[in-house]
Amino acid sequence: MRKGTNTKKDVLLELPNHQHRVIIPLYIPHENDYYKEAFQIFEMCLHSLRKTASSALVISVVCNACDANVVKKTSALYETGAIDELVVVRDTIGKLNAILKVLRTSQERLITITDADVLFLNNWEAEVLKVFHSFPKAGVVSPVPLFGNMKKLTFNIWFDYFFSEKLRFKKVKDPEGMTRFVNSIGWPRLDKRFKDVILTLNSTDGCTAVVGCNHMTATYKREVFESMPEGNSAYQLGGNSEYDYLDVPVVKHDGYRLATHGNYAYHMGNTLEDWMVDTYEGLKDVEKSAIATKQLRILKRRKYAFFLKQKLMGKIFRNVGVQKWFYRKKGLEKAKLEYFFPKK
Repeated sequence: MRKGTNTKKDVLLELPNHQHRVIIPLYIPHENDYYKEAFQIFEMCLHSLRKTASSALVISVVCNACDANVVKKTSALYETGAIDELVVVRDTIGKLNAILKVLRTSQERLITITDADVLFLNNWEAEVLKVFHSFPKAGVVSPVPLFGNMKKLTFNIWFDYFFSEKLRFKKVKDPEGMTRFVNSIGWPRLDKRFKDVILTLNSTDGCTAVVGCNHMTATYKREVFESMPEGNSAYQLGGNSEYDYLDVPVVKHDGYRLATHGNYAYHMGNTLEDWMVDTYEGLKDVEKSAIATKQLRILKRRKYAFFLKQKLMGKIFRNVGVQKWFYRKKGLEKAKLEYFFPKK
């Protein structure tokens, strides 16, 4: 039987005023073979994230069907304060659904979703924030610029800057960073055409961003997730899950999908290498300070803009002839058209 009154009944919540949350879905079903070094890599990801951030981040980790020993070691990290929120799910629910476990109740203005094998570098958060402040319509920003993303749900940028000199092809700032990325996913090399020039957007205050964004690690304005599907994803990994839940909601708010011009994180994969350890050990502790998220423009859902820029104009921009003409208009040398339209 119940005796007395619960002292917390009808008491209003006093929520902490955090501005930036990071969500890390963790899937390590065992620590053999492919996953032999996965937890060590995750620890490097976690500590580099905390160490190099410019603000006091709130970090949420979702253990999705992880081995019992992995859960035990992750719980130890929670106990030390390296993790702020730990969610443990016994059954396999998939990467996207693991993210949704935290995302749907998060109140922070900025939300970073990252894979557990990303090595964060100094200034990553400061550079991401710089892009958000310089481009009010930015809806998501990654600290890792990658080739091949300039046509993925970015036609609203093409539309808005069709006649502007601010949208131009420029030299890749950190080709070595791109090379390391492809090495980490098993490519032996990266062709020059992928690390020579890239489509960029320039702001009035002198900031340069790369057009396009990846799923590896990216920071979102919270309001874009108001356009997510209501149910859960049907996929364990891949499928249309990231496209429907993370990509399309940004452009439904007429938000820009961007990346920093420089490279401020590395993908490590599942095998630890000497250069990763050297880079990790060379990271510097960054003094934490409050971030001015109240100055960021709130993006509202724009149904007509989405239809006009992404759907209607997207059909025109997808035409190869139109693309070639557009690339030349945006500063790409004629000789370099084959970079993006290789001869078969």
